Amino acid sequence: MFAPSTVTVSCKAACLLLLVVLAAGTAAFAGPAGAAEAAPTVTANPAGETAGGPPMFWDRKNRPQKPTTEVGSIRFLTSGDFPPFNFLDEGGRLIGYDVDLARLVCEVLEATCTIQMRPFGDLVAALGDRRGDAIIAGLEVRGDLRAKLDTSDAYLTTPGRFVVRTGAPAGGLPAPTPEGLAGRWVSVVSGSAHEAYVIAAFPKVRVAAYPDETSARDALRDGRVEAHFGDALSLSFWLGGSAGRGCCEFHGGPFAEASVFGEGLRIAVGKGNRRLKQNLDYALQKLGEDGRLTELYQRWFPRGYY
Repeated sequence: MFAPSTVTVSCKAACLLLLVVLAAGTAAFAGPAGAAEAAPTVTANPAGETAGGPPMFWDRKNRPQKPTTEVGSIRFLTSGDFPPFNFLDEGGRLIGYDVDLARLVCEVLEATCTIQMRPFGDLVAALGDRRGDAIIAGLEVRGDLRAKLDTSDAYLTTPGRFVVRTGAPAGGLPAPTPEGLAGRWVSVVSGSAHEAYVIAAFPKVRVAAYPDETSARDALRDGRVEAHFGDALSLSFWLGGSAGRGCCEFHGGPFAEASVFGEGLRIAVGKGNRRLKQNLDYALQKLGEDGRLTELYQRWFPRGYY
């Protein structure tokens, strides 16, 4: 018997907006070659995960040629407070997934590179003042920033995923489809995109909305709900960390509709800087094809989240 202590079933503004988008069938997932899918899309691993690594975000049949103009040098800008992407180790050295990725990009392009650490709020201004050439810091380019910045192809996405208790009775829950989860209690964070998506795409789910991630995850860990739906990336660390207490595991594949979960992590460059964007796109696809992106992903995300 599941009886969540804090249950919210009302759909806030974010949910209402998403319901309109889904009803119109305009939500899309930026998968290989930017293919669009009508939403709601309830499919496991829609982008096609490579063996042990992240999905391939590029069209394998349309490999870009190496740009004819050399990039020479790249001054990357990043922050230092966004682990595991960029942060300071115990010795004060800047490390992280984005830091290593920048170095790999420079190896492919045979470019001389520097990586500058700045406050996150100063990154766009620094790029605009030409104190750097590219931002690699998980910056989401939307709204007014689209007039100032262009971006590379995505190198990672932040999908949503279900998690369930390990060794749940009767072999666990059915597959995470609208029919399979009908009538099941699922915890989410109130007002989040994940709550909006569950309400819209899984209309028969019994939604238990909690005020924050900790309480929503604890509800699953402590057996007050049957599943939790949230950010796959952060959940991967919770599953392997002390807070999770080894309670739970991923269930089904990722849900990655770009209109809901974002367009993924990308490298930002100044508006109209096509030469640098083309070089970055070439380098990222090259790293994906030769396996180095998979190696990097496995190093920083030992419990894969796709």
